Amino acid sequence: MTTPTSSRCPLHAGSPSPAPLSGAPGSWPPGPATGLTGWSLLRRMSRDLLGNLSAWQAQFGDVMHLRIWPEHQIVVTDPQLTRELLVTHHDALIRWERGMRVFAQLHGHSVFIAEGQAWQDKRHALQPAFSGKAVEAFVPTIAAATAAALERWPAAGAWPIESALTSLTMDVILRMLFSSEIGDEARIAEQAVRTVSAAANAEFYWPASWPDWMPWKRDKRQALAALNGLIGRHVHARLTQPEDAWPDDLLARLLRLHREDGQAWPLQAVRDECMTTFLAGHETAAATLSWWAWCMAAHPEAQTKAAAEVRLGLGDRPPSAADLPQLPYLAQTVQETLRLYPTAPMLNSRRSTRPLALGDWRFPAGTMFMLPVLLMHRDARWFPEPLRFQPERFGPAAADFPRGAYLPFGAGPRVCLGQHLALTEMKVMTAMILQRFALSVPDGMAAPQPRFNVSLRPAQPLQLCISRRVEAGC
Repeated sequence: MTTPTSSRCPLHAGSPSPAPLSGAPGSWPPGPATGLTGWSLLRRMSRDLLGNLSAWQAQFGDVMHLRIWPEHQIVVTDPQLTRELLVTHHDALIRWERGMRVFAQLHGHSVFIAEGQAWQDKRHALQPAFSGKAVEAFVPTIAAATAAALERWPAAGAWPIESALTSLTMDVILRMLFSSEIGDEARIAEQAVRTVSAAANAEFYWPASWPDWMPWKRDKRQALAALNGLIGRHVHARLTQPEDAWPDDLLARLLRLHREDGQAWPLQAVRDECMTTFLAGHETAAATLSWWAWCMAAHPEAQTKAAAEVRLGLGDRPPSAADLPQLPYLAQTVQETLRLYPTAPMLNSRRSTRPLALGDWRFPAGTMFMLPVLLMHRDARWFPEPLRFQPERFGPAAADFPRGAYLPFGAGPRVCLGQHLALTEMKVMTAMILQRFALSVPDGMAAPQPRFNVSLRPAQPLQLCISRRVEAGC
């Protein structure tokens, strides 16, 4: 299936369309009126980024221009053009510098922050730890952590499921990183991640950040200290052990890189990669699992079908890597959750380092590109009844949708390094939850509202009713 490359929305196809650019300075796609500086648009976006972008897309089409001084920002919601940017033009793009400076306050100079050759070297060094083979070998650890966590869930009643799932995914990623369990630090780490995420999201809308020593940034300082302390304690503890006693985990691999080439891999670089792996490694899974739990509770027919598949395929035993392909409907429920509630509803903005052509348009070097994944995921042109939870969209008989319309992990060379781990982790955990528990919506509860603070989470901590199934696997 191909997508239109016009900058005009199909609903406005009969309206006069601007002439394609020929590279003339000052010519840009259509967009909302900006006034003198465009900062009024920035204020509106800070209050409701995705809502405003959706309204402007309906008015101006799939390629629109936001003039927010001193930047020219192009919002792209055409799947074909989005893939063209991320894949074809990837070497002409860098991530938005201001956004990366904000993230670097926590991530340092990790693979998430790095550009160019530094990024390639880090990605190459880390890739083996996230390969399909490495992830498959980690399945028993995921299953063991999940089983231990689910044993602590009550037999019935209202349950803070979002917090419980966040603790579980933190536990899993710490086992992968440090061969260690999260323990009593879970609640502190969970709140710290929420605090720094909200602070980062707010800072994106300012040209510069106030120093963290300012009095009103006390909560952020404490959150950063808690997370740095968590990582630092594990690294320090490992360095006190002889190398031949190190377990085979990600920290051991990073420390060996440090000992082989301390200039390329100083100890700070090891800490930076551990922080990024901890944050990204648990957040994607935790946010998606929370939304998946809501979707299962709100759609009991889908939950029943998925639970029956798990019962037939697994009985009451934990899943192995070989079992996961035999649970296709369960996988579809996860895929559909990622469509409705992508963890990263807005990919990191990109800046062009040279002039480039995109569809009918030519853009100069320095142009900024915004890629709102959520708008494409919820576009009725690609996904009929887009707000409806329908796992069958990803089944073998489903209609095709264009490449680029579904990007829960991005695309191109900078596609999420941990996507295979996240998907495997979520399949194991969802299977084991359905083996043991039925999920339901508390009486009178309204659907949770999404809030975008770096990732997409429920605006209020999610609680659901759970009840232990009478027999394991039933």
